[in-house]
Parts: sequence; structure tokens; C-alpha cells
Amino acid sequence: MTYDDATLDEIRDALAPVVAENAAFDGWHRLAVEASANALGIDADVARLAFPGGAVSMIDAWFAHIDRAMLDRLPPDRLAAMKIRERITALVEARLEIAAPNREALRRALAILALPQNLAGAARLGWRAADAMWRAAGDTATDYNHYTKRAILGGVYAATLQVFLGDESDDFAETRAFLARRIDGIMRFEKAKSSFLAGRERVPSLSRFVSRLRYPAV
Repeated sequence: MTYDDATLDEIRDALAPVVAENAAFDGWHRLAVEASANALGIDADVARLAFPGGAVSMIDAWFAHIDRAMLDRLPPDRLAAMKIRERITALVEARLEIAAPNREALRRALAILALPQNLAGAARLGWRAADAMWRAAGDTATDYNHYTKRAILGGVYAATLQVFLGDESDDFAETRAFLARRIDGIMRFEKAKSSFLAGRERVPSLSRFVSRLRYPAV
């Protein structure tokens, strides 16, 4: 494949997974971009233009690649046959499996994102990942549930990544067990929240009662 007529976005998308492979050895540095460009036959100067924000741009592009690869692995028809707990679990595990060949690159990426100057960008990427997973799982909430679900899943995903980076068990069994416990926690929270909100709806409204006293129906 040639990239002579490709846009910068197309070049960035093509380079992203290859840059991650090289970042395990060269770090999230221009050397990783140049090596990836050479491997794909892309002009190195053009390749550097595809990542104007340096390391954070490279990491952003790789994480976006993981988003797309996750959706390719778990299309809507496959997810539709699962319960919500299974969908979320499958989506997180798919992300981990995609990243697994480049765990050292992921370790370096998270270290860069943890720097004070990158915390806002890290939060944005974490939110994007959680949003992609909930949308794929079929979530259509538009009220505050939209935000709480993503915030909670983002925290679970971030914690799971830390376990994943140090997991040497067969088929990442420790990570899968950790994730299963955290997903159970999310589901219990959602169930408790639904019960609480349903209970509140059944509680008589004092303001409505008072208004009826003052302005009785005619």
C-alpha cells in the first residue's frame, strides 16, 4: 500500500499501531515515528507532521486505534446477544487483548500521561475510552447517568490497566478476576441506584401536596 495521496489523518491512523510497537524500544519519541514511517514507506517528515503534539499525540492515536479495533472485534450483532455485564467485560477485555503485545509501550504511555502537564489529556483519553465502551454496550442515557456510568467505568478501566501491566499469570487470569470483581461492583451500584430512584418516585412530594392545599383542583 502506498500513502502518496493519503491525508494526515489516514497517515496517523496507519502509523499508530506501528508506532506503539516501536515505542516499546524507542519510547514515545520521534525515533519511533521515523522507524514506523520507514517500515510503511511513508516520508519521515510527513509522519512527524501527523503527531504535532509529540508523545501525547502518538499515544492519543494509538488509543484511538484501540477504540476502533475493539469495535471491530465486537460488532453490535455480537454484543446484542450478551447481557450488559457481559458486554462491558468483553469490551474491556478486548482492549486489553489488543494492547497486550505492546505492554511495555502501554507502561511508558501511562507514565507519560501521569505527568502533571498531561493530566488533562489523560482524563480526556480515559473518558473517551469509557464512552466508547458504554456506547458500544448500548447505553443511551442522556441525564446524569451518562456521566456517572462513564466516570465509574473509567476508574475501573484505569485500575484494571495497572493490574494488567504487572500480571504474569496465564492468559492474564489475575487481571480477568480483578476486572470481574470491579464489574460486579458497577452492576451492584447501578442496581442500588435504580432502586433508590424508583423509591424516590414513589415518595409523595411535599411541594405538590402544599400546592394542592393552596390551589385545590376544580
